Amino acid sequence: MTNYRTILIKREIHGETIEKVVFAVSELEEATYQRLLPLYFPRSLEEESQSLPYLPADIGNSEVEPVVPERQIRISEKPGAPEDDQEEEEGLGVDLSFIGSHAFAQMEGDIDKQRRLILQGQLSEAALQKQHQRNYNCWLCQARSEDLSHIASLKALYQTGVDNCGCTVMVVVGRNIPVTLIDMDKALLYLIHVTDHIAVKEYVLVYFHTLTSEYNHLDTDFLKKLYDVVDVKYKRNLKAVYFVHPTFRSKVSTWFFTTFSVSGLKDKIHHVDSLHQLFSAISPEQIDFLPFVLEYDARENGP
Repeated sequence: MTNYRTILIKREIHGETIEKVVFAVSELEEATYQRLLPLYFPRSLEEESQSLPYLPADIGNSEVEPVVPERQIRISEKPGAPEDDQEEEEGLGVDLSFIGSHAFAQMEGDIDKQRRLILQGQLSEAALQKQHQRNYNCWLCQARSEDLSHIASLKALYQTGVDNCGCTVMVVVGRNIPVTLIDMDKALLYLIHVTDHIAVKEYVLVYFHTLTSEYNHLDTDFLKKLYDVVDVKYKRNLKAVYFVHPTFRSKVSTWFFTTFSVSGLKDKIHHVDSLHQLFSAISPEQIDFLPFVLEYDARENGP
């Protein structure tokens, strides 16, 4: 089914520029395509939700090619020659940021050797941090250049006032995140675009879990990717995460995620059952509430 998946990815990349897809298959293959068409091209939200468990978790890169880290190491010009173990860790002190973030534009060591050391678990902490910073800069550059207006229109992420300690307050509205209908990589780009300049100083995150459904739940893989991609300043300057109107299921999921995936976040999570509890840390005039949040809280906890 590689050709079929390739067509799927091409549709995602090129959007409406593809008007029609014609399948030329044998009678033997036709039945298989008929069964799999609804998986990749659902005709309704219900059909999409039914198809999700049957889709592969990994379909490769953007061109549907399998990604094998070992194969990313190129063959050297002289395979028999010994490698130079001396790698310069620093450049000449010249600022080349105006050229770009691509590896060939930077004063770096052998990229293939770095990949090989990563696979062998021998790359130094400093080199790993440098590589992580380079990766984040690529995301940031893309976030600044890409049109993310459709993600912004969801009003799922916005900056509001400050908490009682003067930290900037960022709000995430879970109900406004249609996880199954949007490109979550675009959502990650939008978060980076909005939050990069805020994360340079202390900030807090208020997540409203109010009236979310299964179509709004961020899965563990996305949250782990988010935590791995963002710059170290996001983690260092994040002082608290207020999880408002949690359910029993969300509390359990949060515990597992912060215990086994990102343990450094565990002590910063605060489950808040009512807005009155939230107001002990953030004054009500410092948060822009959506009407349904206030209505739900008044119904569940009293006016």
